Amino acid sequence: QVQLVESGGGLVQAGGSLRLSCAASGRTVSTYTMGWFRQAPGKEREFVAAISWRSASTYYADSAKGRFTISRDNAKNTVYLQMNSLKPEDTAVYYCAAGPSPARAMGVVPDPGYWGLGTQVTVSS
Repeated sequence: QVQLVESGGGLVQAGGSLRLSCAASGRTVSTYTMGWFRQAPGKEREFVAAISWRSASTYYADSAKGRFTISRDNAKNTVYLQMNSLKPEDTAVYYCAAGPSPARAMGVVPDPGYWGLGTQVTVSS
């Protein structure tokens, strides 16, 4: 079983930065692809970024490219999402995900596997 716990959300002004963290537990989690999704009020959950288990490959949604950076520390079983130049449209609940699918597929598979409970990010204008 894999458990994911997100932290680092909060309220920030437009143009500011936040770093989200996701602490994972489970003996196989270090070999899983990990990623971030988000869901804004009234919208469907959408893919944000993914990283392969050796950090060799990263993938981003167009909305995240150039502003967000995903990274992981397998020794700590933690994945991070550094978010810069935040915009009000980035306001959402951000969810950590983990699973066995390749990083390139995390944004398109119906269900990556495991989910955290989410952390709220609010960007004020």
